[in-house]
Parts: sequence; C-alpha cells; structure tokens
Amino acid sequence: MSEADAIAARHIVRAADAQAQSQPLSHRWNPRSKVDVAFLGRAAGLQRTGLNLARVPPGHESFLPHAHLCEEEWLYVLEGRALVDIDGHAFELGPGDFVAFPAPSPVHHLRNPFAQDVVYLMGGEHRALEIEDFPSVGKRTIRRGERVEVVDLSAIRGFDDPL
Repeated sequence: MSEADAIAARHIVRAADAQAQSQPLSHRWNPRSKVDVAFLGRAAGLQRTGLNLARVPPGHESFLPHAHLCEEEWLYVLEGRALVDIDGHAFELGPGDFVAFPAPSPVHHLRNPFAQDVVYLMGGEHRALEIEDFPSVGKRTIRRGERVEVVDLSAIRGFDDPL
C-alpha cells in the first residue's frame, strides 16, 4: 500500500464503504425503534466527535425520547421527511433542515410517520462521561467510558434529600 493510500484509508470514508458498513440498530426500550447507522466518524478515526449517517424507514423511530446532560447532539436531514419531538412539541423536518440540542438538552426524539425513508446525519460529542434521561420509561443512563449503568429516575435523590 502506498503512503497516499494509507493516508486515505485512515481519513476518508467512501460512500460505498459507508453503505457497506451500515448496521441495523434499535433501542431496547422502544419496540418501534429501527435505524440503520453507518458510523462515519469512528471509521475515519474520530474519538471525541461522533458523526453517523442514519436511515429510519417509514413507520419507525430513531431511538427513544431522551435528554443529554453532558453531550451536545445535532442532526441534519438529507432525504425524506421526519417529525422531531422537542419537549413535547412535534416539528416536521425535510431535506436541509438542521436541529441542534445544546447540553443540557431538551427531551428530543425523531420519528418517521411518512411513506419514504428519512436519511440524515447525526452527530455530537463523545465525552468520557455522559448522562441521559429517558423520561418515557423513567430511566437514566450513566456512561463512563464504555460502561453504562441504568438508574430509575424515581430513585434519584439530591445529596441533602432525606433517604
């Protein structure tokens, strides 16, 4: 392999490669969750930033309504339409629409009630610590590195709260 080919292999993800590495994902707490994801940032060596190419088929949802406490997230629609729910309000999105979720973020979620796939870029930070709330199922996840812990939201107490 030439030096130029080695550099390209480390930094460039070709469209055909992205499509070939796409994998189906779903969220364990949402039976309507179905999304195909190509992890572009990871494939190109990014460690602190996530960038993914995602596709949600008609009648399905991305993951589960959630709010990030530490990491910012965003999405940019390439094809199709979707509804993004932000703090209980639904907004229609189409090609070229961008949505940002600064941390701490509002509760948000993407779903596709339309007749064609929605294809979008999604990305955000990848910090050593992330906390996400999932109010529709009453859960909080705490991710430290690769370890994820799940806590019931109802069990969370402030330091000065009585036990």
